[in-house]
Amino acid sequence: MKLRSKVLALATAAGIAGTLGLLGANADAASPSVAPGGNFNLSVWQLQEPVGSPGSPTTISSSRLQGPNGFQDSYFYTDTRDGAMTFWAPEKGVTTPNSNYARSELREMNANGSSANWSLSGAHQLNATLRVVSVTSNVCVGQIHLGTGGSSTKPLIELYYHSNGDIVAGLENSPSGGQTPHTVGHVAVGKTWSYTIAVSGGHTIDLTVNGSTTHYAIPSSFNPYKQYFKAGSYNQSSSDSTTKGARVAFYGLTVSHS
Repeated sequence: MKLRSKVLALATAAGIAGTLGLLGANADAASPSVAPGGNFNLSVWQLQEPVGSPGSPTTISSSRLQGPNGFQDSYFYTDTRDGAMTFWAPEKGVTTPNSNYARSELREMNANGSSANWSLSGAHQLNATLRVVSVTSNVCVGQIHLGTGGSSTKPLIELYYHSNGDIVAGLENSPSGGQTPHTVGHVAVGKTWSYTIAVSGGHTIDLTVNGSTTHYAIPSSFNPYKQYFKAGSYNQSSSDSTTKGARVAFYGLTVSHS
């Protein structure tokens, strides 16, 4: 299926079942001439960029992201060739206090503007179709991150794409730290692929990459914590270069909760 003919969707329905899709009931392809908010429903996402002041990256609210004239810049934009929502994170950029790496990444929010913060119980799913356009070392393209419930700022799971084409799931051993890698697929740079990161029953992560599913038990030490999804380009290498980095193009991204 050609990229231009794909049905693209970027959405979340925090706290309810179902997903939101492309704007416009008859839309069957993304327009390359509008901002990402003209093709995708960004009403429940917040964007973090690799600029701002040290330790305090700039965030763009959902209200600024929405619509065909919504926010876009060199770090977050519509690819004029195929309409992909594209994220660029250079090796040199402003980082969060708990990371050494720059990111251009969406953070899940609620429809009322508050930060998404859901319990492990129930069913939660992040689905994506994407391609890594370029990467120096490796890049995190999707994650479940810890919310409230304790002092940890770790992710529960991060999905990495490596420059050699390996797709690796990093599972956190406990909220205190320590990550165990699992190679879950291989796709050449520039090729389109898909993933689903899901939580079922409060105890299991179900990870699907290009149709192949693996299951991972969630350690009980994570039970007190709420969670939220993130997706985009979270570069995993740093240097003084503003031209090297990770560029990731998304053709589909949906989130659902039930």
